[in-house]
Amino acid sequence: MRLLLVDGHYYLYRSFFAIRGLTNSRGEPTNAIYGFAKALRRMVADVKPDFGAVIWDCGLPVRRTSLQPQYKQNRPGMPDDMRPQETWLQKNVPLFGFASLSAPDTEADDLIASYARKAVRDGLDVVIATNDKDILSLAGDRTTIYSTAKADVGGEGFALLGAVEIRKKWGVEPGQITDVLALTGDSSDNIPGVGGVGGKTAAALLNQFETLDNLLARLPEVQPVRLREKLVAALDLIAANRQMVALDLDLPLPRAVEELKITPQYDRLIAALRECEFKGLLNEVEAEAARGQLSQGNLL
Repeated sequence: MRLLLVDGHYYLYRSFFAIRGLTNSRGEPTNAIYGFAKALRRMVADVKPDFGAVIWDCGLPVRRTSLQPQYKQNRPGMPDDMRPQETWLQKNVPLFGFASLSAPDTEADDLIASYARKAVRDGLDVVIATNDKDILSLAGDRTTIYSTAKADVGGEGFALLGAVEIRKKWGVEPGQITDVLALTGDSSDNIPGVGGVGGKTAAALLNQFETLDNLLARLPEVQPVRLREKLVAALDLIAANRQMVALDLDLPLPRAVEELKITPQYDRLIAALRECEFKGLLNEVEAEAARGQLSQGNLL
């Protein structure tokens, strides 16, 4: 049994900027809705999950903003044409069969991590569709990261990134990813890193010392001296970053994992897509619904 967890806002933004100028006859923007719907349906075809949820950001955790008040303050506001599409998707994602979930003052990656941990404990395999670096720390035998990036798939298709793939891409084990980010920071989230320490340097240090704790306990061994001095000067920053990038793994879950069975509501979904005036996508869903009804009829 397999659970698919989707980072809602990542795919919302990616779809919005990948497809421009798409509207219905009323002038309402539909580009993000269309791209999101196509991406979600592709994931289902690729992964064949039994359970699924789209997880949305809903504010920022106090524990992060109290540590670094500028956290994510570098990001521009949501485009006006995206806002109604965000509302549409959060409301209508369940028509595709997926739960649409969020929690107050909680980022999607933390809720995704908590769901993934619970699902693995329950014996499910987990696939996570996101671009967040910190989520890579969850990759392992039962948890993989869904990717369609050319760098990961070598062309068309998709890849499920596990521990081997993360090691090849980052030069460290998945469990060391948060230590890498504690050293390098994350510019996309406005988290500053140690000056002059990039991904390759961080990976080299962690391969030498295995953990960030070992590295900090054995700083006199770090060479060259200039690198050691930079680490010593940034000890407070590293400590704050460790807390910033650490995922919450035990958040209360809005719905139980067993309640996330994927069950499309075809009649309502077709009506919603017709309102958006999608033609090809609508035809695909109508044909899929007809096949499902025929299959059910054959079983009776």
